Amino acid sequence: MNPVDALSEKERATPAALQEPPPPTRTRRRKVVLILILVGVAVLALGVVRHIRHPQQRRAFGPPGFARRGFGPPPFFGPQASSDVVSVAVARAALGDVVIRIPGLGTVTPLATVTVKTQISGYLQAIAFTEGQLVRKGDFLAQIDPRPYQAALDQAKGNLARDQAQLADDELDLTRYADLIKQDAVSGQQLDTQKYLVAQYVGTVESDKAAVDAAAVNLAYCHIVSPITGRVGLRQVDAGNYVTPGDTNGIVVVTQLQPITVIFPVAEDEVPVIEQRLASGATLEVEAYDRSDSKRLAVGKLLTLDNEIDPTTGTVKLRAEFDNRANTLFPDQFVNVQLVENVLHQQIVIPGAAVRRGAPNGVLSTFVYVVNANHTVSVRPINLGVTDGDNVAVQSGLKVGELIVTEGADRLRDGGKVQLPRHIS
Repeated sequence: MNPVDALSEKERATPAALQEPPPPTRTRRRKVVLILILVGVAVLALGVVRHIRHPQQRRAFGPPGFARRGFGPPPFFGPQASSDVVSVAVARAALGDVVIRIPGLGTVTPLATVTVKTQISGYLQAIAFTEGQLVRKGDFLAQIDPRPYQAALDQAKGNLARDQAQLADDELDLTRYADLIKQDAVSGQQLDTQKYLVAQYVGTVESDKAAVDAAAVNLAYCHIVSPITGRVGLRQVDAGNYVTPGDTNGIVVVTQLQPITVIFPVAEDEVPVIEQRLASGATLEVEAYDRSDSKRLAVGKLLTLDNEIDPTTGTVKLRAEFDNRANTLFPDQFVNVQLVENVLHQQIVIPGAAVRRGAPNGVLSTFVYVVNANHTVSVRPINLGVTDGDNVAVQSGLKVGELIVTEGADRLRDGGKVQLPRHIS
């Protein structure tokens, strides 16, 4: 038998499950096709993402087509392109007054704070004030039982009347003895004794008068009045209690509010200038602001300086007075203080937002962008003076009326074009 025929018969006799698998050509093709499909999907997704992000980058870094043209960095990272026009806000340099201010942190301090205490001992009969009430000097505050002191006054008056009568009798006797001594009816010793007896009762009467006055004072102390004009605080004792001069808390505290003062420190370097201004007769204005330093509470004047510098802080305390008619200042309140040291007139003033600092021409300086007639800008170095709030004085480098850029200068370069607001010609 032919071996090939025998092999074919053997293969036919072998079950299909035991036969060898066909070559893997089709399986490899399927895998390759699947990989190509996945790569294509990934490339398509990447293209979509780049297409979505590309307009955002154009809007963030330059005009449309900037990234496609491959111009590199955006305009404000390099020289401003001649075709780019930047919208800006502008202001004109003008003449004005500049205020030189010395800032400080002050404490509101009343000119007078009085703890009302009783001068005598006794039962507190009545409280005549309301807590927080505004009172004037001499207003009735409280009443102590006056009966013991009224009795003492009456007794002192009785003693005075008795001793005055005795003095009058002794003076009559002295007159009689003076007449009898001429007739040799009495001895000189009797006359001298009577003289000294009269002098003794004169002293007694004077003592009685003083006792009457003391009793009257004690009786007056039963009626307690306000020693100053101000606001009363919370009462420290209630009616019906026995009060004495030794009570440390007293009955109530009265604080003067109008006028009121603020004590604040300034650096010792400022003292010579302040003293010079005060010596020349100038009235230095002081402004008090709230804790956030945004709202002005009151305007007053500087009263005086302390007589020594604190060596631990290098500062000296100043006292300023405010009329406080609106009661905007409260005792022990912390306030921000602005001492107006001087006012400079006829200064070239510009907004502080227009001032730039850098080296546009290779030299570190302070400069502004000046708008030219052809709507381009030029870098102009300036020398600054005193800063007053949002404005600053210019010592040199600018002229009155020149137009300067206040907003939008971050994208400007020397010679760049600008678009001005409509109301600016």
